Amino acid sequence: MRKQFFPLIFSLLAVLFFTVAGCRNHRESQYRVSEKQTVRDWPQIRESGKLIALTDFNSTDYFIYRGEPMGYQFELLKALAQYLNVDLEIRVDNDLERSFRKLEQGQCDVLAINLTVTRERKKVIRFTDPIGQTRQVLVQRKPKGWRRMTRDAINRTLIRNTLNLAGKTVYVQKNSSYAERLRNLMDEIGDTIIVEEVDVETERLIKMVADGEIDYTVADENVAKVNSTYYSDLDVETAISFPQNLAWALRKENTDQLLYMINSWVSNYRKTLDYAMIYKKYFKNPKSKVRVKSDYFVLGNGRISPYDKLIKQGSDSLGWDWRLLASMIYQESHFDPKVTSWAGAMGLMQIMPSTVKQYHVKNPFDPAENIRTGVEFLKWINSIFDETILDEQERIKFILASYNTGQGHVKDAMQLAEKYGEDKTSWNVVREFLLKLSQEKYFLDPVVKYGYCRGDEPVKYVDQILDRYNHYKNIVRE
Repeated sequence: MRKQFFPLIFSLLAVLFFTVAGCRNHRESQYRVSEKQTVRDWPQIRESGKLIALTDFNSTDYFIYRGEPMGYQFELLKALAQYLNVDLEIRVDNDLERSFRKLEQGQCDVLAINLTVTRERKKVIRFTDPIGQTRQVLVQRKPKGWRRMTRDAINRTLIRNTLNLAGKTVYVQKNSSYAERLRNLMDEIGDTIIVEEVDVETERLIKMVADGEIDYTVADENVAKVNSTYYSDLDVETAISFPQNLAWALRKENTDQLLYMINSWVSNYRKTLDYAMIYKKYFKNPKSKVRVKSDYFVLGNGRISPYDKLIKQGSDSLGWDWRLLASMIYQESHFDPKVTSWAGAMGLMQIMPSTVKQYHVKNPFDPAENIRTGVEFLKWINSIFDETILDEQERIKFILASYNTGQGHVKDAMQLAEKYGEDKTSWNVVREFLLKLSQEKYFLDPVVKYGYCRGDEPVKYVDQILDRYNHYKNIVRE
Protein backbone atom coordinates (compact mmCIF):
# COMPACT_ATOMS: atom_id res chain seq x y z
CA MET A 1 0.00 0.00 0.00
CA ARG A 2 2.81 2.46 0.98
CA LYS A 3 4.70 1.73 -2.25
CA GLN A 4 1.65 2.79 -4.27
CA PHE A 5 0.80 5.75 -2.00
CA PHE A 6 4.06 7.75 -2.14
CA PRO A 7 4.49 7.70 -5.95
CA LEU A 8 0.88 8.85 -6.23
CA ILE A 9 1.48 11.75 -3.85
CA PHE A 10 4.64 12.84 -5.70
CA SER A 11 2.80 12.66 -9.02
CA LEU A 12 0.01 14.86 -7.72
CA LEU A 13 2.50 17.37 -6.29
CA ALA A 14 4.35 17.49 -9.61
CA VAL A 15 1.12 18.13 -11.51
CA LEU A 16 0.18 20.85 -9.03
CA PHE A 17 3.61 22.49 -9.29
CA PHE A 18 3.65 22.64 -13.08
CA THR A 19 0.04 23.80 -13.20
CA VAL A 20 0.81 26.69 -10.85
CA ALA A 21 4.02 27.53 -12.69
CA GLY A 22 2.15 27.54 -15.99
CA CYS A 23 -0.49 29.87 -14.57
CA ARG A 24 2.16 32.31 -13.41
CA ASN A 25 3.46 32.59 -16.94
CA HIS A 26 0.05 33.43 -18.36
CA ARG A 27 -0.37 37.16 -19.03
CA GLU A 28 -3.72 37.30 -17.26
CA SER A 29 -2.18 35.94 -14.07
CA GLN A 30 -0.13 39.09 -13.43
CA TYR A 31 -3.08 40.37 -11.40
CA ARG A 32 -4.25 37.12 -9.82
CA VAL A 33 -2.65 35.74 -6.69
CA SER A 34 -5.39 33.84 -4.94
CA GLU A 35 -8.56 32.05 -5.90
CA LYS A 36 -9.96 32.68 -2.43
CA GLN A 37 -11.33 36.22 -2.29
CA THR A 38 -12.38 38.36 0.62
CA VAL A 39 -16.14 38.83 0.29
CA ARG A 40 -16.84 42.52 0.85
CA ASP A 41 -19.58 43.85 -1.37
CA TRP A 42 -21.66 46.97 -0.68
CA PRO A 43 -23.70 45.46 2.23
CA GLN A 44 -20.50 44.64 4.15
CA ILE A 45 -19.02 48.08 3.40
CA ARG A 46 -22.21 49.81 4.53
CA GLU A 47 -22.27 47.75 7.73
CA SER A 48 -18.63 48.60 8.51
CA GLY A 49 -19.25 52.28 7.74
CA LYS A 50 -16.00 52.56 5.83
CA LEU A 51 -14.91 52.41 2.18
CA ILE A 52 -11.28 51.37 1.68
CA ALA A 53 -9.74 52.81 -1.47
CA LEU A 54 -6.26 52.22 -2.87
CA THR A 55 -4.67 54.95 -5.00
CA ASP A 56 -1.23 56.19 -5.96
CA PHE A 57 0.49 59.41 -4.97
CA ASN A 58 1.80 61.81 -7.58
CA SER A 59 1.45 65.45 -8.54
CA THR A 60 -2.17 65.12 -9.68
CA ASP A 61 -3.88 62.19 -7.92
CA TYR A 62 -2.89 62.48 -4.25
CA PHE A 63 -0.34 64.67 -2.45
CA ILE A 64 0.14 67.07 0.46
CA TYR A 65 0.28 70.81 -0.19
CA ARG A 66 0.63 73.42 2.58
CA GLY A 67 -0.23 70.77 5.14
CA GLU A 68 -3.48 69.60 3.52
CA PRO A 69 -4.15 66.40 1.51
CA MET A 70 -5.19 67.19 -2.05
CA GLY A 71 -5.48 65.53 -5.45
CA TYR A 72 -7.84 64.54 -8.23
CA GLN A 73 -8.45 60.98 -7.04
CA PHE A 74 -8.57 62.16 -3.42
CA GLU A 75 -11.35 64.66 -4.11
CA LEU A 76 -13.33 62.19 -6.22
CA LEU A 77 -13.08 59.58 -3.47
CA LYS A 78 -14.25 62.08 -0.86
CA ALA A 79 -17.26 62.89 -3.03
CA LEU A 80 -18.04 59.18 -3.48
CA ALA A 81 -17.77 58.49 0.27
CA GLN A 82 -20.11 61.39 0.97
CA TYR A 83 -22.60 60.00 -1.56
CA LEU A 84 -22.39 56.54 0.04
CA ASN A 85 -22.54 58.07 3.54
CA VAL A 86 -19.51 56.14 4.78
CA ASP A 87 -16.08 57.07 6.07
CA LEU A 88 -13.15 56.91 3.69
CA GLU A 89 -9.84 55.15 4.31
CA ILE A 90 -7.18 55.79 1.69
CA ARG A 91 -4.24 53.46 1.21
CA VAL A 92 -1.43 54.04 -1.25
CA ASP A 93 0.80 52.01 -3.51
CA ASN A 94 2.62 53.21 -6.63
CA ASP A 95 3.40 49.69 -7.82
CA LEU A 96 0.69 48.61 -10.29
CA GLU A 97 1.27 44.88 -9.96
CA ARG A 98 1.14 45.10 -6.18
CA SER A 99 -2.00 47.28 -6.36
CA PHE A 100 -3.85 44.72 -8.47
CA ARG A 101 -2.73 42.02 -6.06
CA LYS A 102 -4.07 43.97 -3.06
CA LEU A 103 -7.38 44.49 -4.81
CA GLU A 104 -7.67 40.77 -5.56
CA GLN A 105 -6.79 39.87 -1.96
CA GLY A 106 -9.48 42.18 -0.59
CA GLN A 107 -7.07 44.65 1.00
CA CYS A 108 -9.11 47.42 -0.62
CA ASP A 109 -12.63 47.77 -1.98
CA VAL A 110 -11.80 49.89 -5.01
CA LEU A 111 -8.62 50.62 -6.93
CA ALA A 112 -8.97 54.35 -7.61
CA ILE A 113 -6.38 55.20 -10.21
CA ASN A 114 -6.72 56.22 -13.85
CA LEU A 115 -6.79 52.75 -15.39
CA THR A 116 -7.10 52.50 -19.15
CA VAL A 117 -9.98 50.17 -19.99
CA THR A 118 -8.64 47.27 -22.08
CA ARG A 119 -9.95 43.83 -23.06
CA GLU A 120 -6.99 42.13 -21.36
CA ARG A 121 -7.75 43.82 -18.06
CA LYS A 122 -11.47 43.07 -18.31
CA LYS A 123 -10.62 39.39 -18.09
CA VAL A 124 -9.35 39.74 -14.53
CA ILE A 125 -10.96 42.87 -13.02
CA ARG A 126 -14.25 44.78 -13.23
CA PHE A 127 -14.21 48.36 -14.40
CA THR A 128 -16.54 51.03 -13.16
CA ASP A 129 -18.19 53.34 -15.66
CA PRO A 130 -15.57 55.70 -17.12
CA ILE A 131 -14.28 58.42 -14.81
CA GLY A 132 -12.74 60.21 -17.80
CA GLN A 133 -11.14 59.81 -21.21
CA THR A 134 -7.69 60.54 -22.55
CA ARG A 135 -5.19 59.53 -25.24
CA GLN A 136 -1.78 58.02 -24.73
CA VAL A 137 1.03 60.29 -25.91
CA LEU A 138 4.75 59.97 -26.48
CA VAL A 139 6.84 62.00 -24.04
CA GLN A 140 10.08 63.20 -25.64
CA ARG A 141 12.61 65.99 -25.24
CA LYS A 142 12.70 69.07 -27.40
CA PRO A 143 16.05 69.75 -29.12
CA LYS A 144 18.68 71.93 -27.48
CA GLY A 145 18.16 75.57 -28.30
CA TRP A 146 14.51 74.97 -29.21
CA ARG A 147 13.52 78.43 -28.00
CA ARG A 148 15.47 79.95 -30.91
CA MET A 149 14.00 77.55 -33.47
CA THR A 150 10.81 77.79 -35.54
CA ARG A 151 7.99 75.36 -34.80
CA ASP A 152 8.59 73.54 -38.11
CA ALA A 153 12.29 73.16 -37.29
CA ILE A 154 11.44 71.73 -33.87
CA ASN A 155 8.92 69.28 -35.37
CA ARG A 156 11.53 67.97 -37.81
CA THR A 157 13.70 66.85 -34.89
CA LEU A 158 10.85 65.14 -33.03
CA ILE A 159 8.86 61.97 -33.63
CA ARG A 160 5.56 63.07 -35.12
CA ASN A 161 4.79 59.90 -37.11
CA THR A 162 4.50 56.67 -35.15
CA LEU A 163 6.29 54.87 -37.99
CA ASN A 164 9.45 56.62 -36.80
CA LEU A 165 9.27 54.80 -33.46
CA ALA A 166 10.69 51.72 -35.22
CA GLY A 167 13.95 50.74 -33.53
CA LYS A 168 13.50 53.23 -30.69
CA THR A 169 13.62 52.28 -27.01
CA VAL A 170 10.62 53.40 -24.99
CA TYR A 171 10.52 53.00 -21.20
CA VAL A 172 7.12 52.46 -19.55
CA GLN A 173 5.85 51.54 -16.11
CA LYS A 174 5.58 47.80 -15.61
CA ASN A 175 2.06 46.36 -15.99
CA SER A 176 0.74 49.65 -17.38
CA SER A 177 -1.50 49.77 -20.46
CA TYR A 178 1.28 51.65 -22.27
CA ALA A 179 3.29 48.49 -22.91
CA GLU A 180 0.22 46.79 -24.37
CA ARG A 181 -0.43 49.79 -26.62
CA LEU A 182 3.17 49.81 -27.86
CA ARG A 183 2.98 46.09 -28.66
CA ASN A 184 -0.18 46.70 -30.67
CA LEU A 185 1.53 49.63 -32.37
CA MET A 186 4.34 47.34 -33.48
CA ASP A 187 1.79 45.22 -35.35
CA GLU A 188 0.32 48.35 -36.90
CA ILE A 189 3.64 49.76 -38.15
CA GLY A 190 5.08 46.36 -39.04
CA ASP A 191 8.32 46.96 -37.19
CA THR A 192 9.95 46.60 -33.78
CA ILE A 193 9.76 49.07 -30.91
CA ILE A 194 12.00 48.18 -27.99
CA VAL A 195 9.67 48.30 -24.99
CA GLU A 196 11.38 48.40 -21.60
CA GLU A 197 8.96 47.75 -18.74
CA VAL A 198 10.46 49.03 -15.49
CA ASP A 199 9.40 49.31 -11.84
CA VAL A 200 9.31 53.09 -12.05
CA GLU A 201 6.13 55.15 -11.89
CA THR A 202 5.10 57.21 -14.90
CA GLU A 203 5.77 60.66 -13.42
CA ARG A 204 9.30 59.59 -12.49
CA LEU A 205 9.84 58.33 -16.06
CA ILE A 206 8.64 61.68 -17.39
CA LYS A 207 11.21 63.43 -15.21
CA MET A 208 13.89 61.04 -16.47
CA VAL A 209 13.07 62.12 -20.03
CA ALA A 210 13.31 65.78 -18.98
CA ASP A 211 16.65 65.12 -17.26
CA GLY A 212 18.06 63.31 -20.32
CA GLU A 213 18.34 59.91 -18.59
CA ILE A 214 16.04 58.27 -21.16
CA ASP A 215 14.71 59.49 -24.50
CA TYR A 216 11.09 58.31 -24.54
CA THR A 217 8.23 57.26 -22.33
CA VAL A 218 4.44 57.11 -22.69
CA ALA A 219 1.78 58.73 -20.48
CA ASP A 220 -1.88 59.66 -20.48
CA GLU A 221 -2.25 62.99 -22.25
CA ASN A 222 -3.81 64.84 -19.31
CA VAL A 223 -0.99 63.78 -16.97
CA ALA A 224 1.66 64.44 -19.63
CA LYS A 225 0.37 67.97 -20.22
CA VAL A 226 0.44 68.79 -16.51
CA ASN A 227 4.01 67.52 -16.26
CA SER A 228 5.06 69.51 -19.33
CA THR A 229 4.25 72.66 -17.34
CA TYR A 230 6.88 71.57 -14.79
CA TYR A 231 9.48 70.73 -17.46
CA SER A 232 9.40 73.16 -20.36
CA ASP A 233 11.83 71.06 -22.44
CA LEU A 234 9.27 68.27 -22.83
CA ASP A 235 7.10 67.65 -25.87
CA VAL A 236 3.85 65.70 -25.39
CA GLU A 237 2.03 66.39 -28.67
CA THR A 238 2.49 63.05 -30.43
CA ALA A 239 -0.50 60.77 -29.81
CA ILE A 240 0.03 57.01 -30.05
CA SER A 241 -3.60 56.01 -29.41
CA PHE A 242 -7.17 57.07 -30.00
CA PRO A 243 -9.09 58.43 -26.96
CA GLN A 244 -9.53 55.69 -24.36
CA ASN A 245 -11.78 55.35 -21.32
CA LEU A 246 -10.28 55.66 -17.85
CA ALA A 247 -11.98 53.93 -14.94
CA TRP A 248 -11.55 52.52 -11.44
CA ALA A 249 -11.32 48.78 -10.75
CA LEU A 250 -13.17 46.31 -8.53
CA ARG A 251 -12.61 42.62 -7.90
CA LYS A 252 -14.05 40.35 -10.56
CA GLU A 253 -16.35 38.49 -8.18
CA ASN A 254 -18.71 39.46 -5.35
CA THR A 255 -18.89 43.17 -6.21
CA ASP A 256 -22.22 43.47 -8.06
CA GLN A 257 -23.84 45.83 -5.57
CA LEU A 258 -20.76 47.97 -5.03
CA LEU A 259 -20.36 48.34 -8.79
CA TYR A 260 -23.99 49.43 -9.05
CA MET A 261 -23.56 52.03 -6.28
CA ILE A 262 -20.36 53.48 -7.74
CA ASN A 263 -21.76 53.59 -11.27
CA SER A 264 -24.89 55.35 -10.00
CA TRP A 265 -22.66 58.01 -8.49
CA VAL A 266 -20.36 58.27 -11.51
CA SER A 267 -23.19 58.74 -14.03
CA ASN A 268 -24.57 61.71 -12.08
CA TYR A 269 -21.37 63.22 -10.68
CA ARG A 270 -19.62 63.55 -14.02
CA LYS A 271 -22.39 65.91 -15.15
CA THR A 272 -21.93 68.28 -12.20
CA LEU A 273 -20.09 71.56 -11.96
CA ASP A 274 -18.14 70.13 -9.01
CA TYR A 275 -16.58 67.45 -11.23
CA ALA A 276 -15.70 69.99 -13.93
CA MET A 277 -14.04 72.24 -11.35
CA ILE A 278 -12.05 69.37 -9.83
CA TYR A 279 -10.79 68.28 -13.25
CA LYS A 280 -9.83 71.84 -14.15
CA LYS A 281 -8.13 72.32 -10.80
CA TYR A 282 -5.71 69.45 -11.33
CA PHE A 283 -5.32 69.13 -15.10
CA LYS A 284 -5.91 72.62 -16.50
CA ASN A 285 -4.60 74.85 -13.74
CA PRO A 286 -1.81 77.23 -14.83
CA LYS A 287 -0.69 77.43 -11.18
CA SER A 288 0.22 73.73 -11.06
CA LYS A 289 3.88 74.55 -11.74
CA VAL A 290 3.97 76.97 -8.81
CA ARG A 291 2.45 74.33 -6.53
CA VAL A 292 4.89 71.58 -7.51
CA LYS A 293 7.92 73.84 -7.18
CA SER A 294 6.80 74.98 -3.73
CA ASP A 295 8.60 73.93 -0.56
CA TYR A 296 5.19 72.92 0.78
CA PHE A 297 4.47 70.36 -1.95
CA VAL A 298 5.05 66.96 -0.38
CA LEU A 299 6.33 64.58 -3.02
CA GLY A 300 9.44 66.33 -4.18
CA ASN A 301 11.04 67.31 -0.87
CA GLY A 302 9.05 65.56 1.85
CA ARG A 303 8.49 68.72 3.91
CA ILE A 304 5.17 69.37 5.57
CA SER A 305 5.98 72.83 6.93
CA PRO A 306 8.88 75.24 7.45
CA TYR A 307 9.00 74.01 11.05
CA ASP A 308 9.52 70.29 10.48
CA LYS A 309 12.87 70.25 12.31
CA LEU A 310 11.36 71.87 15.41
CA ILE A 311 8.33 69.57 15.20
CA LYS A 312 10.58 66.51 15.03
CA GLN A 313 12.53 67.69 18.07
CA GLY A 314 9.29 68.22 19.98
CA SER A 315 7.83 64.88 18.96
CA ASP A 316 11.01 63.06 20.06
CA SER A 317 10.63 64.64 23.49
CA LEU A 318 6.95 63.75 23.56
CA GLY A 319 7.35 60.23 22.16
CA TRP A 320 4.95 60.85 19.27
CA ASP A 321 5.28 60.32 15.55
CA TRP A 322 6.32 63.76 14.28
CA ARG A 323 3.65 63.63 11.58
CA LEU A 324 0.96 63.42 14.27
CA LEU A 325 2.31 66.51 16.01
CA ALA A 326 2.54 68.26 12.63
CA SER A 327 -1.12 67.46 11.95
CA MET A 328 -2.08 68.89 15.33
CA ILE A 329 -0.11 72.09 14.73
CA TYR A 330 -1.74 72.49 11.33
CA GLN A 331 -5.13 72.12 13.02
CA GLU A 332 -4.22 74.81 15.53
CA SER A 333 -2.62 77.45 13.32
CA HIS A 334 -2.22 76.26 9.71
CA PHE A 335 1.52 76.70 10.43
CA ASP A 336 1.12 80.46 10.91
CA PRO A 337 3.44 81.43 13.83
CA LYS A 338 1.92 84.91 14.22
CA VAL A 339 -1.77 84.03 14.48
CA THR A 340 -3.84 84.95 17.54
CA SER A 341 -7.30 83.49 18.17
CA TRP A 342 -10.36 85.36 19.47
CA ALA A 343 -9.68 83.75 22.87
CA GLY A 344 -6.09 85.01 22.96
CA ALA A 345 -4.35 81.74 22.01
CA MET A 346 -1.03 82.46 20.33
CA GLY A 347 1.34 81.07 17.75
CA LEU A 348 1.83 77.70 16.11
CA MET A 349 0.36 75.63 18.93
CA GLN A 350 -2.11 78.32 20.03
CA ILE A 351 -0.87 78.40 23.62
CA MET A 352 -3.14 80.29 26.00
CA PRO A 353 -2.05 83.32 28.08
CA SER A 354 -2.30 81.21 31.27
CA THR A 355 0.07 78.66 29.74
CA VAL A 356 2.46 81.43 28.70
CA LYS A 357 2.53 82.60 32.32
CA GLN A 358 2.79 79.08 33.78
CA TYR A 359 5.81 78.16 31.64
CA HIS A 360 7.46 81.60 31.76
CA VAL A 361 7.36 82.01 27.99
CA LYS A 362 9.23 85.11 26.82
CA ASN A 363 7.98 85.18 23.21
CA PRO A 364 4.95 82.99 22.43
CA PHE A 365 5.27 83.86 18.73
CA ASP A 366 8.76 82.40 18.45
CA PRO A 367 8.24 79.02 16.72
CA ALA A 368 10.85 77.18 18.77
CA GLU A 369 9.61 78.50 22.10
CA ASN A 370 5.97 78.02 21.16
CA ILE A 371 6.42 74.37 20.12
CA ARG A 372 8.55 73.64 23.16
CA THR A 373 5.85 75.07 25.45
CA GLY A 374 3.04 73.25 23.64
CA VAL A 375 4.91 69.96 23.95
CA GLU A 376 5.46 70.49 27.69
CA PHE A 377 1.74 71.14 28.09
CA LEU A 378 0.95 67.92 26.16
CA LYS A 379 3.29 66.02 28.49
CA TRP A 380 1.39 67.39 31.47
CA ILE A 381 -1.93 66.26 29.97
CA ASN A 382 -0.41 62.82 29.32
CA SER A 383 0.51 62.54 33.01
CA ILE A 384 -3.18 62.94 33.89
CA PHE A 385 -4.26 59.94 31.84
CA ASP A 386 -1.21 57.64 31.69
CA GLU A 387 -2.19 55.51 34.70
CA THR A 388 -5.84 55.20 33.65
CA ILE A 389 -5.55 54.72 29.88
CA LEU A 390 -2.74 52.24 29.32
CA ASP A 391 -3.13 51.93 25.54
CA GLU A 392 -0.88 54.68 24.19
CA GLN A 393 -2.72 55.11 20.88
CA GLU A 394 -6.03 55.38 22.71
CA ARG A 395 -4.56 57.84 25.23
CA ILE A 396 -3.43 60.17 22.45
CA LYS A 397 -7.08 60.79 21.52
CA PHE A 398 -7.86 61.83 25.11
CA ILE A 399 -4.81 64.11 25.13
CA LEU A 400 -5.82 65.79 21.88
CA ALA A 401 -9.39 66.33 23.08
CA SER A 402 -8.08 67.78 26.35
CA TYR A 403 -5.76 70.16 24.53
CA ASN A 404 -8.77 71.46 22.64
CA THR A 405 -11.46 71.67 25.31
CA GLY A 406 -9.67 71.15 28.62
CA GLN A 407 -8.97 67.98 30.56
CA GLY A 408 -11.85 68.74 32.96
CA HIS A 409 -14.54 68.22 30.30
CA VAL A 410 -12.85 65.03 29.10
CA LYS A 411 -12.75 63.66 32.65
CA ASP A 412 -16.44 64.59 33.06
CA ALA A 413 -17.24 62.51 29.98
CA MET A 414 -15.21 59.64 31.43
CA GLN A 415 -17.17 59.87 34.71
CA LEU A 416 -20.45 59.75 32.80
CA ALA A 417 -19.27 56.70 30.88
CA GLU A 418 -18.42 54.93 34.13
CA LYS A 419 -21.78 55.91 35.67
CA TYR A 420 -23.66 54.41 32.74
CA GLY A 421 -21.65 51.18 32.93
CA GLU A 422 -19.47 51.77 29.90
CA ASP A 423 -15.70 51.69 29.35
CA LYS A 424 -14.27 55.07 30.33
CA THR A 425 -10.91 54.21 28.77
CA SER A 426 -12.38 53.79 25.28
CA TRP A 427 -12.36 56.92 23.16
CA ASN A 428 -15.28 55.66 21.07
CA VAL A 429 -17.34 55.56 24.26
CA VAL A 430 -16.09 58.79 25.82
CA ARG A 431 -16.53 60.82 22.62
CA GLU A 432 -20.26 60.03 22.74
CA PHE A 433 -20.52 61.38 26.28
CA LEU A 434 -18.54 64.45 25.29
CA LEU A 435 -21.21 65.10 22.65
CA LYS A 436 -23.91 64.67 25.33
CA LEU A 437 -22.32 67.30 27.58
CA SER A 438 -24.21 69.94 25.60
CA GLN A 439 -27.49 68.47 26.91
CA GLU A 440 -28.88 69.64 30.24
CA LYS A 441 -29.57 66.10 31.42
CA TYR A 442 -25.86 65.35 31.27
CA PHE A 443 -24.04 68.59 32.09
CA LEU A 444 -26.20 68.95 35.27
CA ASP A 445 -25.45 65.38 36.35
CA PRO A 446 -23.85 65.29 39.86
CA VAL A 447 -20.73 63.49 38.53
CA VAL A 448 -20.04 66.39 36.14
CA LYS A 449 -17.77 69.06 37.66
CA TYR A 450 -17.07 71.39 34.74
CA GLY A 451 -20.58 71.82 33.38
CA TYR A 452 -21.66 72.54 29.83
CA CYS A 453 -19.36 71.58 26.96
CA ARG A 454 -19.87 71.94 23.23
CA GLY A 455 -18.58 68.44 22.70
CA ASP A 456 -18.76 68.43 18.92
CA GLU A 457 -15.70 70.72 18.80
CA PRO A 458 -13.19 68.40 20.54
CA VAL A 459 -14.67 65.36 18.78
CA LYS A 460 -14.20 66.96 15.35
CA TYR A 461 -10.78 68.23 16.45
CA VAL A 462 -9.57 64.70 17.22
CA ASP A 463 -11.15 63.22 14.08
CA GLN A 464 -9.63 65.83 11.77
CA ILE A 465 -6.14 65.58 13.27
CA LEU A 466 -6.10 61.79 13.03
CA ASP A 467 -7.53 61.81 9.50
CA ARG A 468 -4.87 64.26 8.32
CA TYR A 469 -2.22 62.25 10.18
CA ASN A 470 -3.22 59.17 8.14
CA HIS A 471 -2.72 61.17 4.94
CA TYR A 472 0.68 62.35 6.18
CA LYS A 473 1.62 58.73 6.88
CA ASN A 474 0.57 57.75 3.36
CA ILE A 475 2.86 60.24 1.69
CA VAL A 476 5.49 61.64 4.09
CA ARG A 477 8.47 59.57 5.19
CA GLU A 478 8.77 58.95 8.94
